[in-house]
Amino acid sequence: MNLSVQIGTLKLQNPVLVASGTFGYGAEYSELIDLNQLGAVVVKGIRLGPVRGNPTPRTVEVASGLINAIGLQGPGVDGFIKKYWPFLKLLKVPTIINIWGTTVEEYAEVARRFDALGGVGALELNVSCPNIKEGGAQFGTDVKLLGEVVAACRQSTRLPLITKLSPNVVSIAPYARAAEDAGSDALSIMNSYPAMAIDIKTRKPSLGNVTGGLTGPCIKPIAIKLVWEAAAAVKIPIIGMGGIQTATDAIEFLMAGATAVAVGTATFYEPRTAVQVIAGVREFMQSHGIEDVRELVGSVRAAK
Repeated sequence: MNLSVQIGTLKLQNPVLVASGTFGYGAEYSELIDLNQLGAVVVKGIRLGPVRGNPTPRTVEVASGLINAIGLQGPGVDGFIKKYWPFLKLLKVPTIINIWGTTVEEYAEVARRFDALGGVGALELNVSCPNIKEGGAQFGTDVKLLGEVVAACRQSTRLPLITKLSPNVVSIAPYARAAEDAGSDALSIMNSYPAMAIDIKTRKPSLGNVTGGLTGPCIKPIAIKLVWEAAAAVKIPIIGMGGIQTATDAIEFLMAGATAVAVGTATFYEPRTAVQVIAGVREFMQSHGIEDVRELVGSVRAAK
C-alpha cells in the first residue's frame, strides 16, 4: 500500500502530521514516540524575535475540547535555530516550521531566514495574527491582507508554503483562493475558534488572557465542512485538522478533500495518537482493498 502524499514539492511518507502548537518543537515528544514514523513534524509558531506569551492560566478544559491562550510564546528565529534545529535537522522526516509576524515585512523576513537555513521541509503561515499597521486587523480575515502576506513570503522563499487559514470568516472559499492565487502551495484548515470560559465560583474568566482558542473533538464537524468547501474552491492540497482522535476522524477529513491531516489536542492526553492514526489508516486501506491513500482524498459522495 502507498501512504505517501505530496504537498507542493514536499513528499511525505504518510499523510499524518502533528499540529503546530500542540507538539512543542518535537524533542519534547521524542522519548514517547518515534518521530520518524510521522509524515512530518510541525513546530510551534516562530516570529522574528522572542515572545513571552500570555499570563497564566493558559489552558482550560471544556466539554469535548480545550481552550488555550498560550500567546504564541517562542524563542524567535535565532533561539529556535540555536536550541531546537540541531535536533530537528537529524530527523528522517521533514520539519515544517510555523511562522508569524505582526507586519507583512516581518513575515517575509522570517521566511527569508528559514529559506537560508537549509534542510527545512516547508513553512506554515499562521495568518490568525493582528497586523499592527492595519489597526489590529487579522491577516486571515482580510482577503487583501492575506494575499499580501502570502505573496511577500512567496517572494522570500523557495520552500513550500502552507497557509493556515482562520475559521472566523463567513465563507472559507475566497480566502482559500486568495492564498492559492498569491502563491501558497497548500492550505492548513483550520486554526482554533475564539472562545471563553468562566469560573462561576470566582466569577472570573478561566484564562488569564480572558479569551483563547477552542480546539478538540467539539470542532471536528465544523472543520470537516470547511475542508470540503475549500477543496471545491482550490486545486492545491489541504491539510485538515480539528478534533482528530482516531483513524476514523482522519479518514473523514481525507474523504472531505484533505490530502493530509494533523493531530493536535489529542496528543496532550495520548502522545501516541498520531502514530495510532497512521496504523489505523493503514488497517482501513487493507480491509477495504485500497492500494493508494490518495484514492480516499475527496471521495465523499456529496454534491458540491
